[in-house]
Amino acid sequence: MDLLTKDLLRLATVGSVDDGKSTLIGRLLVDTRQLFDDQLDAVVAASEKRGVGDLDLSFVTDGLRAEREQGITIDVAYRYATTPTRKFIIADCPGHVTYTRNMATGASSADLALVVLDVATGLKEQTRRHLCIAALLGVRAVIVAVNKMDAVGWSEVAYRGVVDEVDTLARELGFASATSIPVSALLGDNVVETSSNTPWYEGPSVLEALETSEAETWTTAASGARLPIQWVLRQPGGGRTYAGMINGEPLEIGATVVLLPQGVETTINALNFGGESLTSAPVGLAADVGLAAETDAGRGDLIATAPLPRVTNDFTATLCWFGDRPLETGQRLRLKHTTKSTPVRVEALTGLVDIETLRVRECAALDTNDIGLARLVTADPLVVDDYHVNRVTGSFVLIDDVTNATVAAGMVGHASFL
Repeated sequence: MDLLTKDLLRLATVGSVDDGKSTLIGRLLVDTRQLFDDQLDAVVAASEKRGVGDLDLSFVTDGLRAEREQGITIDVAYRYATTPTRKFIIADCPGHVTYTRNMATGASSADLALVVLDVATGLKEQTRRHLCIAALLGVRAVIVAVNKMDAVGWSEVAYRGVVDEVDTLARELGFASATSIPVSALLGDNVVETSSNTPWYEGPSVLEALETSEAETWTTAASGARLPIQWVLRQPGGGRTYAGMINGEPLEIGATVVLLPQGVETTINALNFGGESLTSAPVGLAADVGLAAETDAGRGDLIATAPLPRVTNDFTATLCWFGDRPLETGQRLRLKHTTKSTPVRVEALTGLVDIETLRVRECAALDTNDIGLARLVTADPLVVDDYHVNRVTGSFVLIDDVTNATVAAGMVGHASFL
């Protein structure tokens, strides 16, 4: 059986409110004929109801009634597209500062950030915050759609000014690549096809840039193979296998692995997917694994190959705080890491990241949407990699035990640009 499907790119559209993210995604989907007739009819009907003409492309992704009534994106909208080259999972993230936590959710599993900004206003504070969060979350490539070029008469000078600003921030944040494209999402220029309105621009359209970007980077890392155990399966005739999603590097029959946190070294004697036996399993596959040694492994444990992650209950982390009340030293929460959940205490807050300067300054608390550094102590040991090494085993969320609300996204270690 061939487990490799068509190349899949996960992307998150980010940027400030009203810069045109939803309209750009709507234009991409409409111009590449990704919508069924009834979906297009629903968008037309919603557009007429709002009195905005025949077709408001932002309604393609803004599916909540509140979003269409207010004209803003509130929740992350996921849309799916395919071209002859690859498949796409598109997360249309909200731009309003109130919904920054939703944006972080959309970017957490993205290979690439598609940044949309208004050429007339350039980099707003919220766009800078979104780019910082994308960098924190391990996104290494950005495509910048410099939107509303038609409103400035397709001015190359205006475009170059914004590009210089974006390139400076991208270098500071450590993005591996940043591609800027002059577009009009409303009219479709340089979105799917290149436009005659920008004869001074010789680069790709947005779609062309997306089709040639590196994909499937979220679960791949040079960290060794990792399989957080999600489920223990009892096999007919006796024995157990351990199911979970493989990340980092592939697993193979006969590979030497270590079960953590127990520290038991053994080998893989079975790999299964969908009831079929495999000799190797690629990154991103939800497989079940058989081990040569008898173990007491269960949910929350982790199977790993060298170089091994570390086992700890005391570590430094970078936090994006989304709680309504400030985060303070001594606060107790619940931490969810891969398939394990454990109580956690904030031992110390060691800094706050200034969005404008990207420098760290002292702080007594983190307010809503702040990005800061903290030392955390967990009740149970965790098996972790630094986030810049492995985005899966280096990430976690903090949960309020009283409300059960997710109040922070966390990354083990310091961000690469700090």
